[in-house]
Amino acid sequence: MAVVIPIDEMSVSERIAAMEAIWQSLSREPSDVPSPPWHGDMLAAREESVRSGGAGFLDWEECKRTLRETFS
Repeated sequence: MAVVIPIDEMSVSERIAAMEAIWQSLSREPSDVPSPPWHGDMLAAREESVRSGGAGFLDWEECKRTLRETFS
């Protein structure tokens, strides 16, 4: 089924609302949205990086503070 949406005629808030509606629809049945193979490969690589000491985790509050400082 081809769906035509007049994206170029929509405001930014209308486009964001459309994306949110699509995401909510997809989120209702996550098993219907397959994860591509490279996602698993990336997760395995990141897990190995943490295990080997090459990467670590940051506290969520610290992350938010850093992001606010960077993008404010």
